Amino acid sequence: MNSARVCMISGASSGIGKALALEMLRRGYRVSLSARRPEVIHEYLSVALSEQERQARCFVCRTDVTQETDCARWVEETVSRFGRIDVLINNAGLSMRALFAECRMDVLQRLMDTNFWGTVYCSYHALPYLLQGKGSVVGISSIAGYQALPGRSAYSASKAAIQQLLGAIRVENRKKGLHVMIACPGFTASHVRENALDKNGCPQGKTPRDESKMMTAERVAYLIARGIEHRRRSLFLTPLGKITVLVQKFWPWLTEAVAYSYMSKEPGSSFK
Repeated sequence: MNSARVCMISGASSGIGKALALEMLRRGYRVSLSARRPEVIHEYLSVALSEQERQARCFVCRTDVTQETDCARWVEETVSRFGRIDVLINNAGLSMRALFAECRMDVLQRLMDTNFWGTVYCSYHALPYLLQGKGSVVGISSIAGYQALPGRSAYSASKAAIQQLLGAIRVENRKKGLHVMIACPGFTASHVRENALDKNGCPQGKTPRDESKMMTAERVAYLIARGIEHRRRSLFLTPLGKITVLVQKFWPWLTEAVAYSYMSKEPGSSFK
């Protein structure tokens, strides 16, 4: 791998974002990492790399992806530091667990602002540089973008919106060499469920699922990185995800019934 290649990763403070940062570094990339808590990124980079390597290969930027000015600044400072952008991974995101009828409007708005508009802002400002090198733009989506999940209305909507956004970008640039990949990890052992918002917008603070049986963030990062190198269009990382997408095309009533049954059995579910 050419060490000059540059990868931008949003939401890189923990979970899949952190794992992606370390995986791309392992593959020889220089990385530009953003989060609202950049100090957390600095902490794990100081363990993984020497100070000389960090100075040469890493740029960390405090960024709130719900703010377009933050995203534009992150892109421009990355180009100023490294001179190019080869890969953008839109990883920053929020989850939720609440019934639509009980959820405050600002909670739904917050999900869309982070998941969808964060992807819009970062992709828009990075696109000119990605086109220069026929690079890759990646969206971390979910099976929820194909089959809506009860109790996660705004999350499902935001992931579906991301998929259609990136799909349109792919078609618009199909003769320009741009690679667009939509990755759907499935349930992953990370902090995303601990930080999932309740109906009032407060982090729920605990996961309702046994994460010991889930795919690790490191495995997800490895598969996403490999997908980028092979310029995959889409990536479904679990057998359940692949089956869900296939069945939903032909028997949507069946996947709806299964989704209801499966999610209603989640500890603390708001519906039965």
